Formats: sequence, structure tokens, C-alpha cells
Amino acid sequence: MVLAKGYGVRSLATQAPMDANTLVGIASNTKAFTTAALGLLVDEGKLRWDDKVTDYIPEFRMYDPYVTAEFTVRDLLTHRSGLGLGAGDLMQFPDSADFTPKDVIHNLRYFKPVSSFRSKFDYDNSLYIVAGEVVARVSGQSWDDFVTTRLLRPLGMSSSATNFGRLPDATDVIDAHAPVDGKIQVVRRDMNTLLGPAGGIYSSVSDLSKWALMLLGGPGAPAPLLKPATQREVWTPQTILPVGPTLPPYNTHFAAYGLGWFLRDVRGYKEVSHTGGEIGMVTKVLLLPELRLGIIVLTNQESGAAFTAVSSTIEDHYLGVTGLDRVQEMLDRMKQGDAENSKITATAWQQVALAQKAAPKKPDYAPFVGRYHDAWLGDVLVYRQGPQLWLRAVRAPRLVGQLLPYRGSTYAVRWKARSMNADAFAAFHSTSRAAPPASK
Repeated sequence: MVLAKGYGVRSLATQAPMDANTLVGIASNTKAFTTAALGLLVDEGKLRWDDKVTDYIPEFRMYDPYVTAEFTVRDLLTHRSGLGLGAGDLMQFPDSADFTPKDVIHNLRYFKPVSSFRSKFDYDNSLYIVAGEVVARVSGQSWDDFVTTRLLRPLGMSSSATNFGRLPDATDVIDAHAPVDGKIQVVRRDMNTLLGPAGGIYSSVSDLSKWALMLLGGPGAPAPLLKPATQREVWTPQTILPVGPTLPPYNTHFAAYGLGWFLRDVRGYKEVSHTGGEIGMVTKVLLLPELRLGIIVLTNQESGAAFTAVSSTIEDHYLGVTGLDRVQEMLDRMKQGDAENSKITATAWQQVALAQKAAPKKPDYAPFVGRYHDAWLGDVLVYRQGPQLWLRAVRAPRLVGQLLPYRGSTYAVRWKARSMNADAFAAFHSTSRAAPPASK
């Protein structure tokens, strides 16, 4: 261990300091633990990466019967299913929804693919929930219990847990922070347990260092938990990712996704990494196995630019890259992105303001009010609340927002939970049905 330290405060409300043992939700960095759990079952001969998912979950169905028949455990982990980016995430975000792993497995059949099977990378959480169910059905333990007993405890990660509710001691834990109307503040922690295999683990820099040291190996490292061949497979490219045309400063030529890890070449070395993000916290784990270098950055806010600036500065040092101000570089990119996003959203809200001015004082909401049904999300209510029109997903109570006129029969949805930063559009379409034939 070269450095393990906390910086800043773990909560703006309490001003309690961050330290190396402060617990943070590592979000999608959990995916590497799920693939390791499956790897343990592979090592025990109870599972093969290319076994069909239906061998273990007979009720598993995708939209296309051919894809269902061919879908393997490996496919659950590699983001190449043909589903669109984040398909099904509303079963998990925001928290308070009542969906279960059984629901996720059942509802996958309703998602029409956006690309052909195994042809394109589109990041996905739902299939990692299915992977967690494979762990459960093969091992006879829940994913939470298997990961706890077979990974966290053997590594001595005694402060960590598979979700916030299972933490043995939550006294040294961050509050979630996010910008709300332009101001960083404490926001509600996501208490979702459904997301476990895709992003549930809470850990600290001190505990995660044990995980990283085990993966890196070498003198003084914890004993490896996976066989060498299995560990190599986890870090072997599975889904090819595009690489930009600019090579310096790392001379990166190739990038891919392995089994729960992003992979690329940097100055002739293999880089293994992943990021994680959930409400109010974003994290990064980066490994250079040939240098036995691990960099872990856990934050209690939502700026990926911040953890990238920190991890890249440290990586630059070990790779001999000089003359780059990563903080300024990331700040400039963030400002550019924020400006572009603000322009888009400002234009949308300007149109809403114009539509509100043009709307009658007592708009007729009757054509829109009602109960709508979606095969996977369930029922969505559109209802009057005083003079306003609102939308609420029945199975996801926090997915509630005001509908504001935008253009024609399209409304802007301003979510009540402002920390979600995901205002949307709702487009209403009327369907005319032919009259039934006259009876004879």
C-alpha cells in the first residue's frame, strides 16, 4: 500500500471528515465481484462461461427466441445482448420500485432489440441481475450471501457489505450529494437492493485495496481466489469498443469489455478498470497488473471528471507522462459538456414557457387523464392535481413528475425528485379503432 487516505468531508450536513475507512457505494464496480463469484463456480466445475442461461433459469426469455436459445452466461456479462443502453433501468432507478429479480427475468422478453445479437456494445444492468440469479441457483445461496462468504470475508473486507442495509457498522459512511438546481447538497440515498449484482456493494478504500491486491498478486498479496486461467478469462476482451483517433499520451490502440471490466492498452501495458455511479456517488477502480499498480477513487458526489482527474494524474506518474494538468483538462471538458447540456435543456424549457403562455387558462386535460399500461414497467397514471397534470408510475412511486405543455400532444415531464437530473418528454398518441361490424 502506497497511500490510503480520505480528503474532504463525508457529508455537507455533518462536516464529518472522510478517511480511508469511510464507506461508499461502489455501484457498478460491483460487477467485477459478480463475475468473480461466477468464476469461483467455474473453478468448482459447477458452471461454464458458455453454458446456456436457460440451463439454470428455464424461464429466461429474450424478445427473439433465437437469442433466448443461444444466450450464455458469458453474454450476461459483456453488454452485447442487442438491448439498448440501460434497457430496464427504470425497474431499478429511482429506488422504491417493487420489482424483484423474478420480474426482471420475466420482463426482458418485452424489450425489442436495437441491434443484432453480439454485434454492438450497449451498457446494461438488468442482465447482471440475471447473472446474480445464476449464482444463487447454482450455489444454493443468495447472491448477497455467496459474495459475502466467498469473496468479502476471505479477503478480510470486514467493513464492506453487498448493500447499505447489510453494513455491520454504518457510522463511518458517506451521505449522497448531487447538484439540485445548481447547488450541491445532500440527497436521498438509493436504498435499492434489486441492483445488488449490478451495483450494490458498499466498501472503503482500505477494504477495496485488499480486493485489488489479491487481483494484482505478487509478494505480500492475499492468496488468489480464482484459478489463473479463470482470472485471465475475466480480463480477456469479449466485446470490442471503439477507440478515438488520437493516440497520445497513452498510445492506446485497442479497447474492449471483458467480464465485468473495461480493458485497453496504455503505453504497452494492459489497463483493467471500471467505474461506478449511483445517486450521489461515483467511483473508479483502475489496475495495471504488469506494474502491480492499483488506483481506487471513491467519491460522494456525481462528477466523473473529478475521479478521472485524480486517477489519471496518478497513472500519468507511473507511466512517465508529464506536462499534463488533468484537473484543468477535466474541468474544461466538464464545462463544455455542461454548456452543451444546458443549451439543450434551456431550449426545451423555453418552448415549455411559450406553450404555457399560449395555453388556455383552463386547459382540457380530459383526453390525457387515465391509466396507461406498459408490459414491463406496469401501470402509469396521468391525473389532475389541482390545476396541474401529473404522471406517476404505480410500481415506482418516486417516478412522479408534473406534465407541462411542450408542443402539440407532447408534454415535458419535470420530475418531483430534482436530484434525478433526468427530465423527459411524454408523447401522447391517440389510436382510432374501426367500429365493429353491424350485427345481422
